Amino acid sequence: MSRDSQIAASKPCLPLGRALAGFRGRIEAILVGNDKSGLPPDELERRLIELGFVEGASVEILHEGAFGRDPIAVRIDQATVALRRREAMAILVT
Repeated sequence: MSRDSQIAASKPCLPLGRALAGFRGRIEAILVGNDKSGLPPDELERRLIELGFVEGASVEILHEGAFGRDPIAVRIDQATVALRRREAMAILVT
């Protein structure tokens, strides 16, 4: 079992893509699978990390799009980022 899988199993984690506006939490892990983002898993993980989605960072969902609640505006530490929910599913938060 990988370290990220152990973290996910030991704490009640929620994918950020399922959280609602107003949610506040902390990033526990990034687990990228074969999603439909159009990017290879390694590339998606790299981009999320470059945007500041790293373990221990605080996150808050500030706003949801009007149609289908997508995209979401996320405050990650002191930055605000727009993110599609399907990509946010790779970010596990508590």
